[in-house]
Amino acid sequence: MSSVDLIRILLLALAGLVGLAYAYQTIYLFLPRLAKKGAAVQDRPGGLDYAVLIAARNEEAVIPYLLDSIAAQDYTGGRLDAFVIADNCTDGTAAAARARGATVYRRSDRSRIGKGYALQALLGHMRREGRLDDYDVFLVFDADNLLRPDYVSQMDRTFGAGYQAACGYRNSKNFMTNWITAGYGLWYAHDSAHFNASRMALGVTSIVTGTGFGFTRSLLDRWGGVWPFTGLTEDMEFDTWCALNDVQVAYCPGAMVYDEQVSGFAQSWRQRTRWIQGSIQIGRRQGAELLAGLVRPGPAKRRWVCFENMSVNVFGYALAVAANLCTAAAALLAGGPHAALTAALTPLAALYGNLFLVGAVTMLQERRNIPGGALRKAWACVTFPLFMFTFLPVGIWAFLSRPQWKPIRHTVAVGLDKVPTGAGRP
Repeated sequence: MSSVDLIRILLLALAGLVGLAYAYQTIYLFLPRLAKKGAAVQDRPGGLDYAVLIAARNEEAVIPYLLDSIAAQDYTGGRLDAFVIADNCTDGTAAAARARGATVYRRSDRSRIGKGYALQALLGHMRREGRLDDYDVFLVFDADNLLRPDYVSQMDRTFGAGYQAACGYRNSKNFMTNWITAGYGLWYAHDSAHFNASRMALGVTSIVTGTGFGFTRSLLDRWGGVWPFTGLTEDMEFDTWCALNDVQVAYCPGAMVYDEQVSGFAQSWRQRTRWIQGSIQIGRRQGAELLAGLVRPGPAKRRWVCFENMSVNVFGYALAVAANLCTAAAALLAGGPHAALTAALTPLAALYGNLFLVGAVTMLQERRNIPGGALRKAWACVTFPLFMFTFLPVGIWAFLSRPQWKPIRHTVAVGLDKVPTGAGRP
């Protein structure tokens, strides 16, 4: 058997695994339309007490608007209090938060950097003051976020139905600033409207994307009263823990949070490098547990979420890259450089078409939540695959560079009334 034949056999095996890892995502594009809409039981408010947790690092410009949107919530079922950890701040974040009525703590620790450590410190302060038992649910936001007035009311119906964790719909404050923010915004809309809506319809755990999520005190008690996720991507760690411990993260589509997206390519490169390095961390630390979860006796839902966590984690990306390299290698050996180039570009063209379809379907279905005219929305669909393509060089760089956490600078300092929206009202 020649080396070309061996590579082709390997390619077929990898192609089968890639297909297995990603085929279900096509079904997710349409499943929410076929399934029953809604998150949990939408007519069972819990009347729970909520603590809002905000980790802020030099966010003086934007945090007042988040706290204003929290103060403007229509929720009257229980307590709603905001707690801020001013994490290694050198500006007036703490004073700005106190002026809006938040309880503020300061943290100065240059050796343990990251949102996970900041949340850990924040909950530590609350525990020492005996405040944790005052609340049923803890909601986590970034300082640049804005909440729709019914965010907490919507989440209360979900937690009132008995879920221990939940996330909302992640929208964008600056969706149409440029092709980068549109790329982020369209992906988050797809993640909410297709991925998490499908997971909710199937009764399996949703995936948290960094902000706009919550967990109950009973779940915090299982962690010993300490936020245990302190890696580069604490949200992925949280998701993986839930997948391995049969905790369903519910998706509440009516709970909308607006998030500022990175608009500069250099900063986007740094941010996504951290995401991929965090995914690698999880693969190293918990990959064996996820693999074991695929075959371990227990609920079929656990096996599915373990599989899905692996497919959307670094494992799925690695399989796709390996398959493309094998395709190019086989073509190079069989037909030379020209054939190798053709073999490498053909999958990219197909991938562009698939990603364009994802973007177009998302834009069509979520147009009421996305600002801009028809031409701008169409252009966002055209550039969406290009944005996603940039994950390839970012991923290579992530594998080669040293993992580190760097803060993201936020500059879109506006209230909810100044955020452009689609046909739907904020």
